[in-house]
Amino acid sequence: MSASTPVDEPVDSPSPVDSPASADDPLARERSHLAASRAALRAMREDVEALDIRDVTANWVNAAVLERQIEDRVKALADLSDTPLFFGRLDYAHTPGADGERFYIGRRHVHDGDGDPMVIDWRAPVSQPFYRASRKDPMDVALRRRFGYTGGDLTAYEDEHLGDPAETAGPSRLLQQEIERPRVGPMRDIVATIQPEQDEIVRSGLSGSVCVQGGPGTGKTAVGLHRVAYLLYAHRERLARTGTLVVGPNRSFLHYIEQVLPALGELTVQQATVDDLVAHVEVRGTDDAAAATVKGDARMAEVLRRALYAHVTMPTEPVVVVRGSRRWRVPAYELEDIVRELLERDMRYGAARDALPQRIAHAVLVQMERSGEAPDDRVQDTVARNSAVKAAVKSVWPDVDPAKLVLRLLGEADFLAEHAEGLLDAEEQRTVLWAKPARSVKSAKWSAADAVLIDEAADLIRRTHSLGHVVLDEAQDLSPMQYRAVGRRCTTGSATVLGDLAQGTTPWATRSWDEALTHLGKPEAVVEELTAGFRVPTDVIAYASRLLPHIAPGLTPVASIRENPGFFDIRRAGGTADVLAACRELLRREGSVGLIAADARVPELAERLTAEGVGFVAPGEETTHTTRLTLVPASLAKGLEYDYVVLDEPGAVVAAEPDGRTGLRRLYVALTRAVSGLIVTHRDPLPEQLAL
Repeated sequence: MSASTPVDEPVDSPSPVDSPASADDPLARERSHLAASRAALRAMREDVEALDIRDVTANWVNAAVLERQIEDRVKALADLSDTPLFFGRLDYAHTPGADGERFYIGRRHVHDGDGDPMVIDWRAPVSQPFYRASRKDPMDVALRRRFGYTGGDLTAYEDEHLGDPAETAGPSRLLQQEIERPRVGPMRDIVATIQPEQDEIVRSGLSGSVCVQGGPGTGKTAVGLHRVAYLLYAHRERLARTGTLVVGPNRSFLHYIEQVLPALGELTVQQATVDDLVAHVEVRGTDDAAAATVKGDARMAEVLRRALYAHVTMPTEPVVVVRGSRRWRVPAYELEDIVRELLERDMRYGAARDALPQRIAHAVLVQMERSGEAPDDRVQDTVARNSAVKAAVKSVWPDVDPAKLVLRLLGEADFLAEHAEGLLDAEEQRTVLWAKPARSVKSAKWSAADAVLIDEAADLIRRTHSLGHVVLDEAQDLSPMQYRAVGRRCTTGSATVLGDLAQGTTPWATRSWDEALTHLGKPEAVVEELTAGFRVPTDVIAYASRLLPHIAPGLTPVASIRENPGFFDIRRAGGTADVLAACRELLRREGSVGLIAADARVPELAERLTAEGVGFVAPGEETTHTTRLTLVPASLAKGLEYDYVVLDEPGAVVAAEPDGRTGLRRLYVALTRAVSGLIVTHRDPLPEQLAL
């Protein structure tokens, strides 16, 4: 590894815009190319802005669509001043058709006025060797150059001569410094630092589903988001029709990651929580752990199916259709055959109900044809709308509202017992039954688990619309019924599942990915494991990994590849004053600071911070360079990261959970949120599992 210009020694040279690049000054030449690329991007954006929709549209509908497309394109071509336009360069050696060519690799494609590329999109096939080439397999790359930036200014570069056996391989300083760069504000992309094993997942095909098991700091969330960006690049037309969705655990998490895809030029990806997906009713109630666990069990799907189809009854009376002076009679036994045939088919309840009047009408048309008439489709539609036919359908196959179905199951013990027989035992049935049945859907105090049941019932009645690709992050906390709810959104598409079994903090947390993927409807998904830690410092992850034998004994501990061991300290605290002192100490360093505490401790800490004049924000609110402290309830810490963390009272974090293993998993999450340093403060004894 040779660093022509070290990142910590930026070169002072004339601006490439103001003076020509010197032939013997590589950094000046690169700065000149950066300036020219920014000018080319600006010209591309101006060309789009100059389009006159009146010249290419025939009506206002087309004009409105085109205007929206132009707006999106202008946004996608934005030049973010503090974001490098390119971060790498590849000099090819002998690739056919690209002999000796040089490519600059960046977040988006940029071309000059003649259409020649100045920056290549990182997702293009020609960019792949930037992430995967090595001395063992240089992939015909003679030189790989990484660039260092301060803000948007190019300040350094670092070369790897992959074809030179005399050059000694070593760790990339620029890569390490980019990984360790202080974090303020939302999550940023990792497009400049994607590792080979991550790139394989990112570039895997659209047709297959992937599950990524990754410990803290392995980059699984970033990998999932970059996979979406790659798929949108490689399959843009298909996904533009079918849609893409990122599902996260909570709104704070979604706010934290929401800038990653726009920074990569992708503006159309939807984001939602599982609660958003199943928001058929207003959630105003909560379940205890036992009730939520049973309601989230996959057996409830069969209970709902039985309860729904119990509404179908066999006809006992014939249907008589009067047309003019003729009467056409469909006997009860023939109606029963029609109903049984529909029940045997793999059709949604509502679709079968829609088909029933047409099947009855067809039986009438057969009789008409036998009598010598020649009815057409219009006659069949008319018969299907006949009052006698509609009355029969209403009686035999009644319309069912999914919320009312769940309302009855949870409110009527006999109805639940009838359809849960052989599935739920008596104690489980008592657990899910409401102590006081609600009178109506609107008056019911629905819980989040109830909303998932309603979503299941709704899908049994009408098929849920499927998207082209769904990314499910922090998946380890989902119940089987929640997996089913997400899986319904990608039945004809694919999924990227991201999670860490050791970080499961719900009583129903995932036990194995094979089981989870089966509930999701993607049992064929490939499970990949990321074990290289890029975010959490060595000393911190080693301390947190003491918990693994107690919370996930089969998992491989994360191995930090950070050169910096990080700042780590455990301190006895006499009270909140010592906690605040630790926060002030870390705020004197560069970067973001998170104060993580058991949920019940947060109000007291917030009051003390305010009284002491220490500014802070809540999770989901954006930090600034003047307010860099976030006060984080332990229940919301998952998926977030901060340069420095103060963890208050680990014992209280464990004790706040319904059982010991869940509490230790919550603690594992809290311990692994730091990028550069961690201070653990405690007045009460630490959990014994953290002892050596």
